[in-house]
Amino acid sequence: MQKKFLSPAALKAIFIGGLCAIAYLAVYVARDSLSAATPQMTQTGAFSTAQIGTLSSTFFITYAVGQLINGYIGDKIKSKYMISVGLLLGSLGFYLLPQLTGTPTMAYIAYGASGFFLAMIYGPMTKVVAENTEPIYATRCSVGYTLSSLMGSPVAGLLAASLVWDWVFRAAGGLMMIMGCVVFAVFTLFEKKGMIQYNQFQPVEKGMGNIKLLIQRDIIKFTIIAILTGVIRTAVVFWLPTYISSYLGFEPNTSALIFSGASLGISLSALLAIMLYEALKRNMDLTILLSFIAAAVSFLLVFLVKQPIVNIICMVLAILAANCASNIMWSRYCPSLYDTGMVSGATGFLDFCSYMAASAASALFANAVSDIGW
Repeated sequence: MQKKFLSPAALKAIFIGGLCAIAYLAVYVARDSLSAATPQMTQTGAFSTAQIGTLSSTFFITYAVGQLINGYIGDKIKSKYMISVGLLLGSLGFYLLPQLTGTPTMAYIAYGASGFFLAMIYGPMTKVVAENTEPIYATRCSVGYTLSSLMGSPVAGLLAASLVWDWVFRAAGGLMMIMGCVVFAVFTLFEKKGMIQYNQFQPVEKGMGNIKLLIQRDIIKFTIIAILTGVIRTAVVFWLPTYISSYLGFEPNTSALIFSGASLGISLSALLAIMLYEALKRNMDLTILLSFIAAAVSFLLVFLVKQPIVNIICMVLAILAANCASNIMWSRYCPSLYDTGMVSGATGFLDFCSYMAASAASALFANAVSDIGW
């Protein structure tokens, strides 16, 4: 009898993880659209740099608060509903934004609401993967949709290079709406086939007992890591196209293409992190420490080296290294909490800390650029 190439457990992980990766790609194409389209938006006068800074900060705040709230809810409600509803409702703000150029306050509200709805996705997604796949496959699935999230930037960059800025947002909204319907239909099919079951693990006890358990599982250390890496992977990357355009002197369309290429390089961090982790004999602490050291050295070179191409390379290496630390947290640490019954809540809390830090940093960057320069 011919031996099957893949086990049933591996096939199930591929199906669940593949769907999550595609859905998460749609989220990040939408999220990175504002960053990629910023040079066009400021050049055409649709929004000022300060207004775009407010848009990004508002999105990060609502996304962060949404992670905290929806992460907790995601431990109670089926992931199918959380993910599909988040995608469908999140798409609305992207459709509305181009219509609200003359009313910035309404633009902030619409874009901020999308941030809250898109925060319904990551925690429940991590929970359904962690509870329905074997630990080794859960890590690989997490790497898969982390990689797809990093691919959002180059896709958004290509959209910004080929479309007028308002159609970039419409395309992103349409992609999310399609994926919301696909997720609901396919998750329903997986449930009927028994591939997905919910709430297989329950919290050990209520209230402070759960907090103590998470503290024992190093949640404080990873909270600090979430804050540090959140500033880099979100706020620094958000302002990267504007940095390339206004500081390094490239045209907006060229900046979008360079950003797309840079983001493609940064996306390798998901694979690099796991390779480094395995090479260091699965030592999370050492992997994260070396990643931070490499990021610090690279950021120092960004400050010292002014030649545009070399400067961009150093910036990409800095973000790439910092993202390695981030990816270890999301793809290895968070799924390892499956036996606590609090994967969604803990993941949501870490994402909350990450994006609150990013929100503060994004607003700071917008003011610092005008006051003290890049």
